[in-house]
Amino acid sequence: MKKFKLTKETNQWYGTTLYRIEALRDFGDVEKGEKGGFVEKEDNLSHDGDAWVSGNARVSGDAWVSGDAWVSGKLKLEAGYFFGIRYENEEIKFFKDEDGDELIYKGEAKISFQDKEGNEVGKKVRIELDGGQEVEGTIVEL
Repeated sequence: MKKFKLTKETNQWYGTTLYRIEALRDFGDVEKGEKGGFVEKEDNLSHDGDAWVSGNARVSGDAWVSGDAWVSGKLKLEAGYFFGIRYENEEIKFFKDEDGDELIYKGEAKISFQDKEGNEVGKKVRIELDGGQEVEGTIVEL
């Protein structure tokens, strides 16, 4: 079920027409009939979850807002995906895999990544050292 529609109110942004959105139903903190920000096309904002573009914020191009993410204020998103907000003093973390791709996350996360031999980052291991001593540890890098 659609949660918003594009209105006739437009905003020109560097030659691109953006349309103000309007909520078609209540969801999250948004009430039916509430006007939101501006999007270039319906594909810029998911109809699922509580994602919303508010105020005069603009989303265009291949950008997509989904989940429970909010784009607000003077934020302009032209490409990529917007998944959430970094709150004050919240640490953003990165994990790079063997292909050089990065996972960007915040908070606590258990990252599981297996190499070709089946070893994975985060896996608890027991290793026998020379002399027979055993130690426990966690794989932190492959």
